[in-house]
Amino acid sequence: MTPPDPEPKGFDLATLLAERGAERYDLHARYLNHQLPRMLHTIGFDKVYERAEGAYFWDEEGRDHLDMLAGFGVMGLGRHHPVVRKALHDVLDAGLADLTRFDCQPLPGLLAEKLLSYAPGLDRVFFGNSGTEAVETALKFARYATGRPRVLYCDHAFHGLTTGSLSVNGEGGFREGFDPLLPDTAVPLGDLAALERELAKGDVAALIVEPIQGKGVHAAPPGYLRAAQELLRRHKALFVADEVQTGLGRTGDFFAYQHEEGVEPDLVCVAKALSGGYVPVGATLGKDWIFKKVYSSMDRVLVHSASFGSNAQAMAAGLATLAVMEDEKVVANARATGNLLRDRLAALVDRYELLHEVRGRGLMIGIEFGRPKSLGLRSRWTMLQAARKGLFAQMVVVPLLQRHRILTQVSGDHLEVIKLIPPLIIGEREVDRFVDAFTAVMDDAHGGGGLMWEFGRTLVKQAVAHR
Repeated sequence: MTPPDPEPKGFDLATLLAERGAERYDLHARYLNHQLPRMLHTIGFDKVYERAEGAYFWDEEGRDHLDMLAGFGVMGLGRHHPVVRKALHDVLDAGLADLTRFDCQPLPGLLAEKLLSYAPGLDRVFFGNSGTEAVETALKFARYATGRPRVLYCDHAFHGLTTGSLSVNGEGGFREGFDPLLPDTAVPLGDLAALERELAKGDVAALIVEPIQGKGVHAAPPGYLRAAQELLRRHKALFVADEVQTGLGRTGDFFAYQHEEGVEPDLVCVAKALSGGYVPVGATLGKDWIFKKVYSSMDRVLVHSASFGSNAQAMAAGLATLAVMEDEKVVANARATGNLLRDRLAALVDRYELLHEVRGRGLMIGIEFGRPKSLGLRSRWTMLQAARKGLFAQMVVVPLLQRHRILTQVSGDHLEVIKLIPPLIIGEREVDRFVDAFTAVMDDAHGGGGLMWEFGRTLVKQAVAHR
């Protein structure tokens, strides 16, 4: 007699994680991007984080780690904000008839209405799933609305990594090997003459620009956005503001372009923090006439769409996020705390010759290192630069994590810049912790020896071997 089949186990997430969680790095190396665990092992970032809340992680030994990276800006409210968490429980429990494709649910309209209230002059929203998708939408809409093929972007810009957004990516390392891309053209950030020369050719649909570039944390020069907008309108081209990282309070205003009076983009790209750290969401805000030109008839009703766009979970997360930002005055906190952190760090520039500049707005701060004056430090700096530019910044990032349990990032490949984009909810306690740790690392670097420079020699060997 055949024995009965065993009772099905079903799915239990807690059990799965308990049984297989320790395999995390091996699983990634075997099935995902194998270079990521390799890199993490190399620099000592191969931590095991067990839980997270607000601006902190806790490792398997129960030690806290301060997050100054916010998941590349996604965690604007920190991790697991209770209001956003409850909204997601509520929307799941509601059992909505989501994504039927042939009805109009209320949550997308409500989130669009709320988003547009922060962006006077813009009228409609397209919801996708990510920042790069928001950029792709803006590129398509700008080309169709103007009937022109070419989009201008700025040197060193980052707008995403899908093929269209990669075409307006100003970093060669991301573009290499993926040609041919779309026929777009780079202009230097702040160079109005270069912009006007390209516009005069008559084939430009738009200029896309980050008000503060994520790579290196470089702000557009004062007056540039307004002047560029005037040139674009004169030549019947559109102004696209990429606020994927800078938007939703990151720079101390709701949108970074709002720091400059009179700037009113035609299209604005939003993502990252709108998710509340839970459900991916991207949004492209635009003027009414652009949307009406793209969606010009019922035959074109689905000419641009996204399978998961406007899903109920993402919309609920977005609405809850905006409510928290208002209730907890998150934008004002980002401005005040950012000013405090930037001022505290800027005061160290005269103290450390390796520290070149501190810049940024709100809680988007760049710390740039540069060539020292003293002979001993200069020889070590030269050694690092000869091997690979950006190694010194990496030498700072590593002890911040390993010794002080603070997570940061180098701002880009071959850059001697650390970028701080912490959750917008941090306060004076976190500022004190970061500045104290950074000061200790700088003291070690200027001491002329110690573990930091030993690690630097290891990085040099690896860089040379890689060549």
